[in-house]
Amino acid sequence: MRKIDEREFLQVINSDKLVVVDFYADWCMPCRFLSPLLEKLSKEYKDVEFYKINVDENQELAFEYGISSIPTVLFFRRGRVVGGFVGAMPENMIREELERALEI
Repeated sequence: MRKIDEREFLQVINSDKLVVVDFYADWCMPCRFLSPLLEKLSKEYKDVEFYKINVDENQELAFEYGISSIPTVLFFRRGRVVGGFVGAMPENMIREELERALEI
């Protein structure tokens, strides 16, 4: 899972692959819980690209996507949001969301 900023964001979300973006902050405890789960899934789902973006360092982007709670994870394909979730979810629920987004 690679950390990106606003400059890289538009490039990565325009992929034909499913792109998972974790909007997080270093001080956020639920973000710290979620991060290792997403890291694990990024190794399993080779056909999905995983990124994280710090909302404190990229406030305009967070505002543009309506990020009001963190962690917020959005799924993109070809520049469009195709799914996602808010909050630290258990691994099995994250897998369900990923599988649903892969079908789109």
